[in-house]
Amino acid sequence: MNKYLAGISETMAFLCAPLWDHPARMEKVSKFLMRCFAIMMTIGILVWLSQRPVFTLRHIQIEPVSGHTLKHVNLPVVKSQVLETVQGNFFSVRLEDVKRGFESMPWVRRASVRRDWPNGLVISIEEQTPFGTWGGTENQTLMNSYGEIFSGRTSEVDDDIRLVEFSGPTDSGKEVLRLYQKANTWFTPWNSEVVGLSLTDRYAWHIRLSNGMRVEFGRDEETVDQSLTEERVARLLKYWPQLQEKWAGRVDAVDLRYGNGFAVHLASANVKKNDPDLKKSELQR
Repeated sequence: MNKYLAGISETMAFLCAPLWDHPARMEKVSKFLMRCFAIMMTIGILVWLSQRPVFTLRHIQIEPVSGHTLKHVNLPVVKSQVLETVQGNFFSVRLEDVKRGFESMPWVRRASVRRDWPNGLVISIEEQTPFGTWGGTENQTLMNSYGEIFSGRTSEVDDDIRLVEFSGPTDSGKEVLRLYQKANTWFTPWNSEVVGLSLTDRYAWHIRLSNGMRVEFGRDEETVDQSLTEERVARLLKYWPQLQEKWAGRVDAVDLRYGNGFAVHLASANVKKNDPDLKKSELQR
């Protein structure tokens, strides 16, 4: 016990003794203070340099990502807008804020931003690739080739691009695109393409083909067993020659929502009302 108390007494005496009575300890403290002073001076000089006018952002270079071109991004307008809104200089500008600002523009899908020494920024832009309209052309809403919805004017789309007409519930763009891709392969034997696809709130869907025909699908096939839809399409293709032989050019809609067959709807032009063969007909197999 006495040794323990003696150790405590010596430690207290050491701590309470003046610093100059311990040259080794004083030397260590001095070196530590000198390092702190040097670090603070370095930081101060860097902060002072970073505020010099030479580092004020003066130019912005906008370029497309590799393999792409920019058709809808107005470079002079975009540059002026960015220079007016960007906060900070070469060192203090928040690149993430600049990135979000560019990606909020209608025709910009993705943007990456990097600094360009000593007073510039380089922005690489992936421009939207319009693939279809969403919810009707009057809505001025477009869908890209990834199933993502973006705002843009259909009048700005090149005349040689044929937009597919899509519609569906909110946030269903990717699902609609998946259905489109599947349906487009199904009707290749008819030399027809899907020019419109609509998905209802209950997830029933229908397509419109380039030959003018409409095909109805139920909501259960894709969610329960995707092969059911393919089987029903295969049945339609199998018996299609018979339908063409009987009603050539007069079938304008097909309903595939039947378990063991399908129904066809015939165009009503020049059709007698009492002709049972030219009304809605169902083929059971």
